[in-house]
Amino acid sequence: MTDQKAEGRGRTATAGFDRRLLPPMLLGLLRLPKEARTGESPQRGRLAAQLDLPGMALFAVTLISLLLFLMNLHLRDWYLLVIAAAASAAFAARELRAPIPFIDLRVLGGNTPLLVTYGRALVAYVVAYAFLYGFTQRTEEGFGLSPFHAGLVQIPMFLVAIGVSIVSGRSKGVRGKLLVGALGQVVACAVMLTLTGDSPVWMLVLVALIFGVPQGLNSLGLQNSVYFQADPERIASSAGLLRTFAYIGSMVASSTAAASFGQRADTGGMHHLAWIMLGAGVLYLMQGVR
Repeated sequence: MTDQKAEGRGRTATAGFDRRLLPPMLLGLLRLPKEARTGESPQRGRLAAQLDLPGMALFAVTLISLLLFLMNLHLRDWYLLVIAAAASAAFAARELRAPIPFIDLRVLGGNTPLLVTYGRALVAYVVAYAFLYGFTQRTEEGFGLSPFHAGLVQIPMFLVAIGVSIVSGRSKGVRGKLLVGALGQVVACAVMLTLTGDSPVWMLVLVALIFGVPQGLNSLGLQNSVYFQADPERIASSAGLLRTFAYIGSMVASSTAAASFGQRADTGGMHHLAWIMLGAGVLYLMQGVR
């Protein structure tokens, strides 16, 4: 009788829940015997020693202070730039001395082509993200499109980018990808300068289609450049730095779009943003020609 009551209580507690649906890993945590812990695990200790916590903290302070400054460009926030500069200097000093650095800055030493690639990535992603942020906002406020339809206008760009990546990805060439990608950005920015509030929707789609070409080529070209230019023993750190410069480019692009539009994304703000994007695109093209 006692066993039946206990069984009934167990059924009540688990009513509507099938234990067979638990993932194997969760079942293992619940059922497998736990190892006795007499102290810190050697493996855990080694993992903790490999984490560059001071470097992570300094890197976070650098990016956060820079991001806060770029989010609202004003001279009264000059102290944020001072904090970013001081934190970045301390971060560089820390990483160059750390046995296992968070970001291995040694990959930059004496490797001029790799530094140029990072510069290309910065300006290329300023253009790319400025288009994603600014053009979408402009299509909504300036052309009266809903967020859904503004997203549909961007779909051709992504489809072209996917197609270009598939086709060009089979080629090992790098210089051609960079040059065509840079030219694509310049042409797309020039077309943006012709847009007005009365432009037809097909013009918006045309700009998105043109931007799809550099979107598909630049990422491949920059990644291939890092692969060929980086020290094979530091390829992971080099690839990580490429993404870091891309994210910095996105930060610059977001602040540029905000400064160009102000309170409303009008035609004048879009043209102002397009001129900045065009300048960055020309700089990217000049770097690719060198």
